Amino acid sequence: MRTSSILSAAKCLAILALPLVLSSCESTHPVAPVSTADARAALLNPNGNFWHQTAPATFWVRFETDRGDFTVEARRDWAPLGVDRFYNLVRAGFFDDSRFFRVRTNYIAQFGIPGDPAIARLWQNHTIPDDPVRQSNLRGSIGYAMTGPGARTTQLYINLVDNRQLDAQGFAPIGAIVEGVDVVDHLFAGYGETAGGGMRGGKQGRLFAEGNAYLDRQFPELTRLIRATLVTPANHK
Repeated sequence: MRTSSILSAAKCLAILALPLVLSSCESTHPVAPVSTADARAALLNPNGNFWHQTAPATFWVRFETDRGDFTVEARRDWAPLGVDRFYNLVRAGFFDDSRFFRVRTNYIAQFGIPGDPAIARLWQNHTIPDDPVRQSNLRGSIGYAMTGPGARTTQLYINLVDNRQLDAQGFAPIGAIVEGVDVVDHLFAGYGETAGGGMRGGKQGRLFAEGNAYLDRQFPELTRLIRATLVTPANHK
């Protein structure tokens, strides 16, 4: 896959392994940390002012998992509405202590339902408008899962292979993995669709009702998403 490296202070190095054109030569700025109390308050109020923050043009998110770490570069010029939501979800710790509940070998890995059912239920139907598809669903790209127009919420998928067929269905990538794609290749895939499946599959009810307690009891091998944090070139290691 073509990927691009995180910037150093002096230069931008492109690693040609993924046919995605990422421009990581744009700088980003440090993000003030959000307190635990403020993050919790924001998560409990999906309509609050916290969620109106516009994302930087380009930013990086490090995902820590129990199988290793990987880093995503989000691009607002690809999908501004989706990227703004992604940025604020990460700021609030929305993805922390959750699970990759749907991993299909040679297709996608899906996440984005909180482990806390009190939070999950608030966000289950909290949609955002669609972005047009401006980039193809190539290996390593990330976008929102959905059931059709106007149905994007918080669930995201990572393309494990080139899935160009998703382009015509309206799945708009918001960014791509720039480091650690080998980690994503090894997310636990043994449960397939049975641990929750896609949004159309009708198997997600207990994830929203019971959260991690249900998944950890019934599907203990699922890869754990420990936390997702905003990182800058200076502190990304």
